[in-house]
Amino acid sequence: MSGGRVPPSAIDAGPGGTTERLGGIRVEVPDALVDQLRADGVDVSSEPESREEAARDWWPLSIGWAARGQVPAQPAVVARPTTVDHVASVLARCNEAAIPVTATAGGSGVCGGSIPVFGGVSLDLRGLSGLADLDETSLLADVGAGTFGPDLEAALRSSGSGYTFGHWPQSMDISTVGGWIACRGAGQYSTRYGKIEDLVEGLEVVLADGTVIRTDGAAPRSATGPSLTQLFVGSEGTLGVVTGARLRITPTPAADDRRALGFGSFADGLDACRRILRRGATPAVLRLYDQTESKRNFDTESCVMVIYDEADPVVVEATLAVCDHECAGADRLDDELVTRWLHERNDTSALGPLWKANIVVDTIEMAGRWSVLPGLAEEVVATLRGIEGTLNASVHESHAYPDGACLYFTFGGRRPPGGEPDDAAQLAWQETYYREAWDAATACVLAHGAAISHHHGIGLNRSRFLAEALGSGFSVLRSVKDALDPAGILNPGKLGLASRFGPTPWP
Repeated sequence: MSGGRVPPSAIDAGPGGTTERLGGIRVEVPDALVDQLRADGVDVSSEPESREEAARDWWPLSIGWAARGQVPAQPAVVARPTTVDHVASVLARCNEAAIPVTATAGGSGVCGGSIPVFGGVSLDLRGLSGLADLDETSLLADVGAGTFGPDLEAALRSSGSGYTFGHWPQSMDISTVGGWIACRGAGQYSTRYGKIEDLVEGLEVVLADGTVIRTDGAAPRSATGPSLTQLFVGSEGTLGVVTGARLRITPTPAADDRRALGFGSFADGLDACRRILRRGATPAVLRLYDQTESKRNFDTESCVMVIYDEADPVVVEATLAVCDHECAGADRLDDELVTRWLHERNDTSALGPLWKANIVVDTIEMAGRWSVLPGLAEEVVATLRGIEGTLNASVHESHAYPDGACLYFTFGGRRPPGGEPDDAAQLAWQETYYREAWDAATACVLAHGAAISHHHGIGLNRSRFLAEALGSGFSVLRSVKDALDPAGILNPGKLGLASRFGPTPWP
């Protein structure tokens, strides 16, 4: 297996042992239930190391807590199914006993979505992995939900004539197919290949009562009522547990090309992106960085645009021709900058050390229409910079579409000078500052009518914003949750949905 959970070296616990941080109501799992699951063939562990490993993901607050020897919240036990029947057994028995179940695999989420805030069972799906079937004629692959990104690509590229899924999230090495689907993810090449919802043709899902269903997947599309597949894509394990998927694949690209360009302003670069997509060109990568991020990442003073495409040679040539025409007024930079980005794009090694140095750092991604993006980008950056303690704030565009794009805002802050605070005071300031930054930025996003998340999802961190973001539609989501999971056992405390186990401990 190429992937795995968060590397311990990245968020290793500080001195003083491990303690929980979020608190809340801890739901234990009766020994009798554990015995039943083991009799069903399910591997169940209550070992401290297993429980601590399942207690956190890549949510930056988790990293900060880990530096102080804390974990957000631990499950009572970790269940490791290797078959769909195992998953059905866990859910059916926990549903009957009203035990919360939090599905997880790679632990690569950045919003706290897989943290088992009420204890119960952490359902580790890594045992449901592998390429089960490949239809080369139809370009479809059946894949286990616990399959890690590198393993999927290796299996596809070594099969038949060679294929790719084309989904390349920054978390590629430590994330799984099920996680991409649950959080409605988008890879860095999504402008060429599509986002995860575009790439999934059908799902295998286990409902809260243990019922196994299969959604769509028999044809490229159908008019057979609402898409049940899309109901579960992005549901973050609150409506059912995805155990397998039928995915659309692509032949391994035969050609690639790249460009690095410099613009005088971020707004000028955004407009060039808009014109490229407007003409129907869809380069795999079309990213734009403001001056702050361009200086930090590429050591240039202009706003850098990175263009990379891979496809049939004729398609690549036509795509880059459109890009060249629409960017004719920009400065041509060394294409080696694109190569550098390709090599360094997944590096997150600085996160742990920054939090250990008491520097709060995170990214906020959102999506909006082209007509609002220039003003929104300027407003959010200015708002973040205006918060006391902010060291810097910046923005880049990462995923583009004919009608709009995703913007990534990066911010960092440190407690202003004024004496050496004790550890508790320092942590309290970090949490307060972190929340203030997120509240302020999200308020700007909502005021502009933009989406509060493009691909990171909701989890714990954005749960307080979802009701406002969905408006009257939030009651529909709540009704669907009540219908599919009446006992409320599936990933309780997420998506801003009320939990029968008590109030969500964050925020």
